[in-house]
Amino acid sequence: MNASRTLVRVIESLPTSDGAGVKLRRSLGSQRGLYLDPFLMLDEFYSDDPDDYLAGFPPHPHRGFETVTYMLDGHLRHEDHLGHRGDLGPGGVQWMTAGRGIIHSEMPQQTQGRMRGFQLWINLPAREKMKPAAYRDIPAGQIPTVPLPGGGEARVIAGRFGETRGPVNGRGELSTDPLYLDVHLPAGAAFEAPLPSGYNAFAYLYEGSLSIDGKALPLRAAGVLSADGELRARAGETGARFLLLAARPLREPVVQYGPFVMNTREEIEQALADYRDGRFTQAA
Repeated sequence: MNASRTLVRVIESLPTSDGAGVKLRRSLGSQRGLYLDPFLMLDEFYSDDPDDYLAGFPPHPHRGFETVTYMLDGHLRHEDHLGHRGDLGPGGVQWMTAGRGIIHSEMPQQTQGRMRGFQLWINLPAREKMKPAAYRDIPAGQIPTVPLPGGGEARVIAGRFGETRGPVNGRGELSTDPLYLDVHLPAGAAFEAPLPSGYNAFAYLYEGSLSIDGKALPLRAAGVLSADGELRARAGETGARFLLLAARPLREPVVQYGPFVMNTREEIEQALADYRDGRFTQAA
């Protein structure tokens, strides 16, 4: 039997707000330096009250990393300085590479009902931080679902699970080779997933109850896993829905100032100057 990854740290999510006042919960990234290389931040937004989300995320800049927005319920419209416009609906994903610079907005396209989803930040290696900005809208129908033994399913957003590859292929496409699964388990069901040796990984439980190698993961918390082996998890009496993320660590310095993530303070100062002087989105 292969070794099993264990829970080595639990990062509780904390209530906060971002954009123009959107209420959310932040686990990774809730405090300075509280990240898991190359994952910088994970936000969960979830509300039935339009006052919590209607203000949205008006135009704002990013440089040096990737943002992955995954919608469970509701609609967001994306617009950016490159002229891209897209409507992110239930079950859809937007994978955006900020690169050297992008200015974009994410605004709700509803005035009532539930808005629910996640935004993940993934770092870029130093050699890729100044590459051109780009993004992909991935509708729900393009994300494969794998049925699981004993019931349940796993949506494969990025990477490979068994013989199924997600629309973001990882190896050969992204330096961090990410795996991104959304796993749904019925009550008492077991789940196993092989994870590449040396890749950093964590699970985020957003519904139900779950144990990992026999240890309970609190609801709405990120459970950091040990470095080697496969994940072995089991749902509790109410079933479980959780995200599983793994990626190759970059092992590079991380210097962050708000929406800019670079390797040195000088690069952050350059990003601020570029944004102030209108050079932020110009080609290198």
